[in-house]
Amino acid sequence: MKIGRFEDLECWKEARKLVNMVYKAINSNTKFKNDLRLKNQCIGAVLSIMGNIPEGFVRRSNKEFIQFLFISISSGAELQSHFYVALDQNYVTHDIFDAVYNQTNKVGKMVSNLISYLFECNRRFQKTKKTKKTKKTRL
Repeated sequence: MKIGRFEDLECWKEARKLVNMVYKAINSNTKFKNDLRLKNQCIGAVLSIMGNIPEGFVRRSNKEFIQFLFISISSGAELQSHFYVALDQNYVTHDIFDAVYNQTNKVGKMVSNLISYLFECNRRFQKTKKTKKTKKTRL
C-alpha cells in the first residue's frame, strides 16, 4: 500500500491520540494548567512527537525523513520524563501517567518500525544501484 499523505501513517494517528491525552491531562488539573513551565514543556514535547512525523514525510529523501522520526522518538522520552514530574507533583494520577507513558511507548515503537523500514528501503536501493553499475561496467 502506498502512503500518499502523512495522515495515512498509523504512527501519526497514534501520536494525535497522544496529543489529545496530554491536553486532557493538563486541562483536568488546575495546578497542572497553572504550572506554565511544565505545561508548556509537555505540550512542546507532545507536539514535537506528532509534528516531526509529517515534517519528515514531506522531505525529499528517506534519510531526512529518518532524522525527523528520530527527533519524534526523542521528544517521546522528553514527554515521559516531564510526566514523571507531573506525577510527583500530584498533577496526574498513576492511571493517567501510565496511559500517557504507554501511548508514548506505542508511538515510539511504531515510529521505530517505520525507521527500520526506511533503512531497509535505502539498503535495497543501494544494492540495486550497485548491481546496475556492475552490469553497465561489464557491457
